[in-house]
Amino acid sequence: MDRGTSRVHSRAVEKAANDALLRRGVTIEEIAKIVYEMQIPYNKGLTIEHCVESIKSVLKKREMQHAILVGIELDELAEKKMLSEPLQQLVESDEGLFGVDETIALGSVYTYGSIAVTTFGHLDKNKIGLISKLDTKSGNGVHTFLDDLVGSIAASAASRLAHRTRDLEEANETFEDIPPEDTAPEANITGVRT
Repeated sequence: MDRGTSRVHSRAVEKAANDALLRRGVTIEEIAKIVYEMQIPYNKGLTIEHCVESIKSVLKKREMQHAILVGIELDELAEKKMLSEPLQQLVESDEGLFGVDETIALGSVYTYGSIAVTTFGHLDKNKIGLISKLDTKSGNGVHTFLDDLVGSIAASAASRLAHRTRDLEEANETFEDIPPEDTAPEANITGVRT
């Protein structure tokens, strides 16, 4: 908590969201593979490391952290059969007409503009990389929310890179010209959280 108020400190929320992803077997590196696959055709010199830095910036956003915490909590409660009916069955079976999972994930991409929204739609339809593995429900676990959250993170990170590409073009540069840590130039500004 923050100085006697009822607010939870930002660092605690960020840590909880990152821990929840790891607990569910989702790594930044796996998401970076999706981002890289989507962005490499448009970005000369782009590396996985640039994608990782973009994802780290996305994971600092409260909207994304909140979506991760809510979605993963619902998946885990469904695994333990702790949701009331009929919600339990809707989440556990990932019912086709149950769109709350996409709604939560989509809501968290709006920070990154229309390109993030359309990219999320593409990922939701085409299920690239880890998203496909989570969506196929192979193995144990309920991933009704998690597959969409991974798509949201990847879409947001890809959008950040697309916007950064425009900045680089205007400076007659490419990703070949910048180290991964400069993928998020705003990270070097005191007080700014990307």
